[in-house]
Amino acid sequence: MAGVSTKEIKNRIRSMESTKQITKAMEMVAASKLRRAQAQVLRSRPYFEILSATIQTIACSDRSFSSPYLKEPPEGKTLYLVIAGDRGLAGGYNSNILKLAYGDMEGKNAEVLPIGKKAVDFFRGKDVPMVTQRYAEAASMGIGDCFSVAKQLSKSFLEGKYSRVFVAYTSFASLLSQVPRTMRLLPLEKRQEPDREKSRCDTIYEGSSEEVFAAIVPEYLGGVLYGALCESRAAEQAARRAAMDSATQNAEEMIADLSLKFNRARQAAITQEITEIVAGS
Repeated sequence: MAGVSTKEIKNRIRSMESTKQITKAMEMVAASKLRRAQAQVLRSRPYFEILSATIQTIACSDRSFSSPYLKEPPEGKTLYLVIAGDRGLAGGYNSNILKLAYGDMEGKNAEVLPIGKKAVDFFRGKDVPMVTQRYAEAASMGIGDCFSVAKQLSKSFLEGKYSRVFVAYTSFASLLSQVPRTMRLLPLEKRQEPDREKSRCDTIYEGSSEEVFAAIVPEYLGGVLYGALCESRAAEQAARRAAMDSATQNAEEMIADLSLKFNRARQAAITQEITEIVAGS
């Protein structure tokens, strides 16, 4: 029995060593992808910030300014763009954002535009109406797709199909902190300028300010969506890196524990053999 026991323990040790190699390799891959994702986040932020400042400048420069993008249609559904991952093994990254989005849309006349395989599978299981499943692979979605989605959203909002549009994504706070959140895209919020004197400068627009505003909004929404996608990608890789690092540490602890049990079992077998030899002599 002692020989069988040590053999089983040795097989488990080999299995855990193989698992450790896999989790370590996945951790290194996630760390490499994380660096690229962080660079994308940093590159996408200036574009969004400039467009946001331009929109607020136009909206606040004239008190009589009016735009359908600033008004909520009386009737219409609520649309959620939910960004999740294509694969698991990322800790609570997928489950946290999906639970947040589903909880937020409960009790509302809502539709969802899922981005990522995990989002498509989740909302299909919950029988939530989906606008399209075209973006089932979040990894293959590029900036051109974001602007296409933004133009379609703007058109649907102006037609009154949707009264409110939200995007649910995971914000990349740090390597150890990823925060799921929802942000309203439409209708836009008109914020008051803190310094009214700075907003009274005479700005000449080619066309009316409303026309310029209407042309910028789809570009702004595309930039926001792309920024949310980059943030989610960085958060996913950070969560996967942390999960694989934790799995590697757990494997090391189990190997150490199994090695101790193996040594004890081997020592017990040797002691038993010596006892039998002495007793026989």
